[in-house]
Amino acid sequence: MTEKWPVLHAGTVPKTDLATWDFRVSGEVETELRLTWEDLTALPATEIEIDIHCVTRWSRFDTRFKGVHWRDLAALASPKPSARFVVAEAEQGFTANVPLAAIEDENALIAYEAGGKPLTPEHGWPLRLVVPSKYFWKSAKWLRGLKLLNHDQPGFWEGYGYHNEADYWKEERYEF
Repeated sequence: MTEKWPVLHAGTVPKTDLATWDFRVSGEVETELRLTWEDLTALPATEIEIDIHCVTRWSRFDTRFKGVHWRDLAALASPKPSARFVVAEAEQGFTANVPLAAIEDENALIAYEAGGKPLTPEHGWPLRLVVPSKYFWKSAKWLRGLKLLNHDQPGFWEGYGYHNEADYWKEERYEF
């Protein structure tokens, strides 16, 4: 258990210009979305307090996040009945895959604040997916969009042997 929040990622921290930044919801939806920063932060805000579990064996309890819940984006995008999986699309080609049910959970969030402050660039500013039911690599930093699919599509880390399900209660770290 740690009180600090370690910084782990592949590659460099991207530079973001909110004037040109956008967030998209695409794939198995009735209405594809392209939201500016102002559009996104004008949606109802939700606050959660969760525990973070990292694949590298540290945990951080009682971590507060603020952002937009999927239900508010779903109300705008209208997912098709065929939508069963989500690929979180992030800067630098990074992706993370989860079942749609994982982001429908009341404690999942598309976050822009942590601990009452804007996310730092190292922790994913301006936007990070937060999926507390999975190891934290599924909580993609520098989030640019959510693509809904009717099939599972492994993400970036799964291509390097990380477990597709990432259930920390089952210690699903790697697939062998």
